[in-house]
Amino acid sequence: MTLQSIWDIIRAHEAYLRSPFFPVLFSLTVYLGFCLPFVVLDLLSSKVAFLRKFRIQQKSQVSWSVMWSCLAQSLYNHVVYIFPLTVLHWYWRPVSYPAQAPGLLRMVWDIAACLLLFDFQYFIWHLLHHKVPWLYQTFHKVHHKYTSTFALSTEYSGAWETLSLGFFAAVNPLLLGCHPMTEMLFFMLNIWLSVEDHSGYDFPWSTHRLVPFGLYGGAPHHDLHHLKFKSNYAPYFTHWDRLFGTLQSS
Repeated sequence: MTLQSIWDIIRAHEAYLRSPFFPVLFSLTVYLGFCLPFVVLDLLSSKVAFLRKFRIQQKSQVSWSVMWSCLAQSLYNHVVYIFPLTVLHWYWRPVSYPAQAPGLLRMVWDIAACLLLFDFQYFIWHLLHHKVPWLYQTFHKVHHKYTSTFALSTEYSGAWETLSLGFFAAVNPLLLGCHPMTEMLFFMLNIWLSVEDHSGYDFPWSTHRLVPFGLYGGAPHHDLHHLKFKSNYAPYFTHWDRLFGTLQSS
């Protein structure tokens, strides 16, 4: 299928896309869909040695109660904070869906630009929230409750962190003038990479193994941050941590 035919199918459901409920349902559905395979792995890995060898922290276990706690926090943030803001955005700035799909090269370029910009924004935000004790204690400490990462810990955070990072992800496609289809794909990729970063698993096909020269940190990079707190502040790539001397591999 061409991008145009895919876009035509998406636009056929424009009434749903224009609903103020769509952004929250889209975000939550994509997030939970990406978490689900890792949740299954977490439940099986304690019993299946073959799966457990891919756990980064092999002695850690994820209980049902811990997963429910993280899920409840994520649902709470979506309902109490994200949904009212998306309604305001829907009222203030209705989304336009052009008939023409984006070009493939332009779409790839825009997604890469959004991802690199988000990576920079998150690095600065994250570094500040670790270097300034008040910011860490007041806002970011919630996310560091678990020193061993697992998929549902991805969105275990307070309102300020949820809204700050959500703002970066939402505003970048607007700043770069991205097509709505590009914006959707960027959101999906950003959510997937974030979930994979927190998954706690290092597979032969994990993203950081597919990107050459150690340019992408992946799950081991971020799991080490949760374990030791004082390194690896960039969410995805490694260049900012290299530049600031905060990169750690073990």
